[in-house]
Amino acid sequence: MKKFLTLIALTAVFFAGPAFAADPIIGTWKLNVAKSKFIPGAELTAGTRVYTEADGVYTMEERLTGADRKETSSRTQSRDGKETKQPAGGPYDTTAAKKIDANTWDFDLKKDGKTINHVHRVVSADGKTMMSHSTSAQRGGLHGEETLVFDKQ
Repeated sequence: MKKFLTLIALTAVFFAGPAFAADPIIGTWKLNVAKSKFIPGAELTAGTRVYTEADGVYTMEERLTGADRKETSSRTQSRDGKETKQPAGGPYDTTAAKKIDANTWDFDLKKDGKTINHVHRVVSADGKTMMSHSTSAQRGGLHGEETLVFDKQ
């Protein structure tokens, strides 16, 4: 009987594991250039994002390579339902994040209290693709709408 109960407990743990799976955004993502739509004049040739989470604070480390072969990198932090200060010198100084569901987030990027960009980010149900749509992205002195598509690595 003891072996039977142990077997049932182990089976329950095994099948319950996926229910407690990590946040689908966590990990490394590679830009899918062919599926992305860029700000005209600010096209990218490569990109990587790495997402981590600690105590409810999400960190995105991003590296992008432009058509001019120049690489830029940035680091952004966010927390659900909070405005989070960003490193000085960037195009925005705070990020307001809102988790819609397990796979969907909205972000307002602000400068001096004014929203200068809205980002809608969705991870596919299978966790293999992420789409990040910006309504007023800024890169290389250019502004515009863009949709970046990433594949999970």
